[in-house]
Amino acid sequence: MAEPILTVRGLVKHYPLTRGIVFRKQIGAVKAVDGVDLDLFAAGTLGIVGESGCGKSTLARMLVHLERPTAGTIHYRGEDITGLSGRALTRVRRNIQMVFQDPYTSLNPRMTVGDIVGEPFEIHPDAAPRGDRRRKVRELLDVVGLDPDYVNRYPHQFSGGQRQRIGIARGLALNPEVLVADEPVSALDVSVQAQVVNLLAALQREFSLSLVFISHDLSIVRHISDRVGVMYLGRVVELGSDAEIYDHPTHPYTQALLSAVPVPDPGAREHRERILLGGDVPSPTRIPSGCRFRTRCWKARERCALEVPLLEVPAEYRIWEGAARHPSACHFAEELQVVPSGRPGEGPREGGGSEGAEGPGEPGTG
Repeated sequence: MAEPILTVRGLVKHYPLTRGIVFRKQIGAVKAVDGVDLDLFAAGTLGIVGESGCGKSTLARMLVHLERPTAGTIHYRGEDITGLSGRALTRVRRNIQMVFQDPYTSLNPRMTVGDIVGEPFEIHPDAAPRGDRRRKVRELLDVVGLDPDYVNRYPHQFSGGQRQRIGIARGLALNPEVLVADEPVSALDVSVQAQVVNLLAALQREFSLSLVFISHDLSIVRHISDRVGVMYLGRVVELGSDAEIYDHPTHPYTQALLSAVPVPDPGAREHRERILLGGDVPSPTRIPSGCRFRTRCWKARERCALEVPLLEVPAEYRIWEGAARHPSACHFAEELQVVPSGRPGEGPREGGGSEGAEGPGEPGTG
């Protein structure tokens, strides 16, 4: 396999909790991201999925240096960019751009579309000569499916989908190698979501982009991603190709997320596995000991409270080749076909766990 274009190792972001006014004392920390390892390959798409609050957006902001990591490293083409600042950081940012989640607040309402899309050229004047910038902006609008004559309009004159296209055009202005899309369709209507996702997929092929696509919708992530990482409470709990994650999930959390994805086939829907998780997601200020998912997991045992599971290929799958052979952070990782394709009556048993496991939705005793 080729060398990754972007490598993340042990990435951590903790926000301190303090008490006092004059003499401030740290009493804890919000562990938004707590040790993430990821690789993004050239012209590939890495999808990051998980519930709200699992650290996806914080991870995205660290990749483009909008947030400084507490610990860990980010390497771009072999160069450690974690501690860069000034001109060195500006140089790297030209190659790593971002599309923000909210198309309403990510655009300056007092700037025209031409000024918004052309603003990167003011920061990087060598990217386009001053007399050529207007033409470049019109070309970018055409690339993302907008009328080039819209350059003099303001953001309030566009729909949500059109505004997100403007944000994508701005992200493409400097011809970056890496584009980080932080939930780019979550604020859009379902019909518009498909258009924007298809646009990103087409742009990736056209410009050979390496794409980090973040979403809480697994069906959208599968449509565009070739590799998927599942996050829970600041850590990646399962990592693999799209087929490995969607057709052969081994982590209970991934299986629960997949069971909630709508199924258009009535026959498959009748015999699908539905896993209901009990309890709420723990606070990132009070992470459970051992496995972070154990308080909501039907497979939880005493070992889960004592040992932190490593993100690695489960021992029982290391000796044979198959789609279940991919990293999963679970002591009792087990492949489960959440949406069965078999005949009626052959669906998996209720609960989705191994023999002797607790019922679905019942938190383990740990």
